[in-house]
Amino acid sequence: MNGAVEAANKNIKKIIQKMVVTYKDWHEMLPYALHEYHTSIRTSTGATLYSLVYGTEAVLPIEVEIPSLRVLADLELEEVKWRRIKNAFDKKARPHVFKEGDMVLKKILPNAKDQRGKWAPNYEGPYVVKQAFSRGALILTDTEG
Repeated sequence: MNGAVEAANKNIKKIIQKMVVTYKDWHEMLPYALHEYHTSIRTSTGATLYSLVYGTEAVLPIEVEIPSLRVLADLELEEVKWRRIKNAFDKKARPHVFKEGDMVLKKILPNAKDQRGKWAPNYEGPYVVKQAFSRGALILTDTEG
């Protein structure tokens, strides 16, 4: 284990030596040297240390300004994932069109603290639709009027 640490330190030292102008400013280059060391592909594993630890490749600082092919591919995969989720939801979801006089239940939102926990009711009502608007909004009254 100690030999592996010494080998890593030797490599980091070589990186810093290539980056510094004078021996006094080595500490300013240390974060950049470590970033380079963690994001370099190792011949023994064929992967970077960063990817082995975090399971994904590091986004290089330059890629924040100029998107690389990898960043663009990740964005495309994310978009495809959300499209699939939306399509799956749209297959099951059916639009509800309510008319005046329809009986409905109103969903109780979970932000209200209820002492009953999971035994609390999810809906309240019944209510009668007094007025229905084109975008789905409703004005409700209780069954007595």
